[in-house]
Amino acid sequence: MTHHQSALTTLISEVLTDPDLAHNDVFRRLLQAGLQDLIDAEATAKIGAGPHERTPDRVTHRNGTRPKTLATPAGEVDLQIPKLRQGSFFPALLSPRRRVDKALYAVTCQAWIDGVSTRKVDHLIKALGNDTGISKSTVSRICADIDEGVSQFLDRTLDHTWFPYLFLDATYLNVRVRNRVVSQALVIATGVSGEGNREILGMALGDSETTDFWTEFLRSLRERGLKVATSADPLGVAVVTSDAHAGLKAAVKAILPGAAWQRCRVHFARNITQRVGSARSKPVNALVSTIFAQTTAQAVRAQYRTVIDGLSGSFAEVAAMLEQAEAELTAFADMPQEHWKKIWSNNPIERLNREIKRRADVVQIFPDPASVTRLVGAVLQEQHEEWLYTERRYFSEVSMRKLIHTLNAPTGQTDHHPGQELFLTA
Repeated sequence: MTHHQSALTTLISEVLTDPDLAHNDVFRRLLQAGLQDLIDAEATAKIGAGPHERTPDRVTHRNGTRPKTLATPAGEVDLQIPKLRQGSFFPALLSPRRRVDKALYAVTCQAWIDGVSTRKVDHLIKALGNDTGISKSTVSRICADIDEGVSQFLDRTLDHTWFPYLFLDATYLNVRVRNRVVSQALVIATGVSGEGNREILGMALGDSETTDFWTEFLRSLRERGLKVATSADPLGVAVVTSDAHAGLKAAVKAILPGAAWQRCRVHFARNITQRVGSARSKPVNALVSTIFAQTTAQAVRAQYRTVIDGLSGSFAEVAAMLEQAEAELTAFADMPQEHWKKIWSNNPIERLNREIKRRADVVQIFPDPASVTRLVGAVLQEQHEEWLYTERRYFSEVSMRKLIHTLNAPTGQTDHHPGQELFLTA
């Protein structure tokens, strides 16, 4: 068994050999070393063995580390979170959901102070142990702490990697603006990085999903470093998945040149139901779903034509919808088959929207737009960290290499359908 020296022991040795170190940031260093030892000990307990240790209790192996900066009263400390070959690990002492709880507390308290609370919010305040109320100064202090972290997260640069897949969606929240309660559009962008990991890329709040609003939002992502695909370098945004909102489509075409648009198949199924009714749509949607059961791009497009022919008699309106939407519903087929199920719909981001709505339902009416950014930004930040630190790769390393090969293949050597339109306008 190889002896592994703890971070705290190493620091103590440095202090003893270097007297000047004891006067230079020693408390922060001691805290950092102590926290690192606790993290390593928890990882050892989960793995069943220490570093380089042979033991029959081992259940997996270490696979490097991820950096994590933690803000403390002694200053920021840099920690290393162990990664595992199988499974996931995130240390309990870092409390991954604590920020969201603070944000929810701050938002509900602000609503209570501003006189726009409901009985449900009052009950929540009491459930949190605050029977006598809370001062405005306390709320301001809590909000300032949250706002700083959320602002850094939402304004961070995106040039550390490239994002081949981008998912866009919107939900609506009730917000008090100029003494009136209005419904405002909250738009969110998530992506899959070139390493195969999911990330939250950004959010914005506006009056409605207009072309100008979506254009401004996508332009802000590009200004922060979101890489677009070009003929010289195709490693940029390759596919954008969203619903068929006209403003969003126009913004993608204008701001993300080189990106194909994948129309969400789930939203399209809902459009069919709205057109023909719930009872008649069941067999139709079942037939349409056979398009997505194929295993090759050629089979997908052949089945697409077969479905159109099968519906042209009894459901001519649906056949016309499919005819018009062929390029946008089959954009996924040009990507590696391993990625299809996760890029042909907006289901992943809709699950995130449901989590946001669950939190927002507690508040019901946000006292101002800043409180939306505070709470939703905190939720997104926690989800982002959870994806990075506790989730396995969204796409495998092998499949990402296939994607790079596909994107770099010369024109005509990939299974690209002539009708598939790429947004090549600058």
